[in-house]
Amino acid sequence: MKSKTGAKEGKRGDSPSQLIDGRIKELGDWRGETLARVRSLIKLACPDVVEEWKWRGVPVWEHAGIICTGETYKAVVKLTFANGASLADPSGLFNSSLEGNMRRAIDIHEGDKINERALKNLVRAAVEYNQTKKQKKAPAGPRTEVRKSKRT
Repeated sequence: MKSKTGAKEGKRGDSPSQLIDGRIKELGDWRGETLARVRSLIKLACPDVVEEWKWRGVPVWEHAGIICTGETYKAVVKLTFANGASLADPSGLFNSSLEGNMRRAIDIHEGDKINERALKNLVRAAVEYNQTKKQKKAPAGPRTEVRKSKRT
């Protein structure tokens, strides 16, 4: 079922945003604080972002496609950008999953300072990439046929 924001609701009727709120609260440590902070930066960079809850409990931020996921592990909060390999990263935020053709990730450890400006720029670049990719995939409009009349 879709909510007014277009987000799918969870099994208990919770929206993805509520599930992400719950994850942040459940963590209750630096990982929850970090996830909350990057979430707010993503929303600042892309006010129209749609929050999703996928793959049995992974926060996902989307706009014209997946921007990034926010996974939490014991020692790291990992932001994985779905098309990170296609994005310019002049500040060098990507520090994980560097070998693939598609994804790139940012591993944030306890005590790491987040380069907020660079992260917001990366989110904006991901949104722009998604929109450009979506436009290229858009089907062409109806074509008018040119009919030649027969001359007798």
